[in-house]
Amino acid sequence: MHGEYKVPGGKLVVVDLEVVDGVIQDFRLAGDFFLEPDDALPLIDAAVNGLPATTDAAGIAAAVRAALPEDAVLLGFTPEAVGVAVRRALSRASTWQEYDWEIIHEGPISPNEHLALDQVLTEEVGAGRRGPTLRIWEWDQPAVVIGSFQSLKNEVDPEGAAKYGVEVVRRISGGGAMFMDAGAIISYSLYVPTDLVQGMTFADSYAYLDEWVIEALKSLGIEAYYQPLNDISSTKGKIGGAAQKRLGTGSLLHHATMSYDMDGEKMVQVLRIGREKMSDKGTTSAAKRVDPLRSQTGLTRAEIIDRLIATFTKLYGAHEGHVTADERQRAQDLVASKFATREWLERVP
Repeated sequence: MHGEYKVPGGKLVVVDLEVVDGVIQDFRLAGDFFLEPDDALPLIDAAVNGLPATTDAAGIAAAVRAALPEDAVLLGFTPEAVGVAVRRALSRASTWQEYDWEIIHEGPISPNEHLALDQVLTEEVGAGRRGPTLRIWEWDQPAVVIGSFQSLKNEVDPEGAAKYGVEVVRRISGGGAMFMDAGAIISYSLYVPTDLVQGMTFADSYAYLDEWVIEALKSLGIEAYYQPLNDISSTKGKIGGAAQKRLGTGSLLHHATMSYDMDGEKMVQVLRIGREKMSDKGTTSAAKRVDPLRSQTGLTRAEIIDRLIATFTKLYGAHEGHVTADERQRAQDLVASKFATREWLERVP
């Protein structure tokens, strides 16, 4: 069995192993990480050999840590990363490079149609009718997108939304509210088989699926990093956040929104951002909670999107794609039957 795990912001961890009578045997660790002293490597191999194949990632990490000498130095990986790689091998997880990726970047549609497309395209990947896909959003009207489990009245000020003509919609994934002014943010969705994140915790999968974004932002001169659970941040402040929804069909929706040129004053009039949420992010002003990409790069929104697409293509290989006519129709039907209804919007009043 073979497993790989690219540590977010770190190095590649590669493991090979066999399972005999429910026990891990012939375990070998490799990768482009740094490890001192050299004789720590066989100690790690010995620590994993003999473990029950049912051992979870935390248990594997604990065994590795216990076997390391006190002076061991691990750079670019951790015992937890070894645990994830082993679980990915045992669950026969796939890798990015195994798939024929499609990138969709089409013209503006309504916020509700974006949300409906997220459901439809995730279902299509699960059914095997579509390959893994990256889709960049475009829209031309302001909106607030609240999480699946958020209270409508607790998150949105209806007077502020009416004042600025902001449509309020609800997505199928959890997480917090997104203020989406036209042309002010960059949003994307990934539709992938759950095999890609097998062996990972939910927290690990967030950073793993956005690692390409971090690399793209760094190539633009932004000191970007992932802040658990789901924030894309920089040394100058938060850039954006991600959310996920896993369907029972074997597919996963992962989408993220990053601020390009946020109007903080408008945002705080539309969203009810409490003091606890701001203090949790280490800020005192709601208008300063999200640090715009424009101020850190000086680039247009289109230029940043081009770099995102170029980075994804370089790392994983991809070709230009489109939403099919059938997918578009199914999404529009879902808007009418679900996403645009009061029942869905007010499912948590």
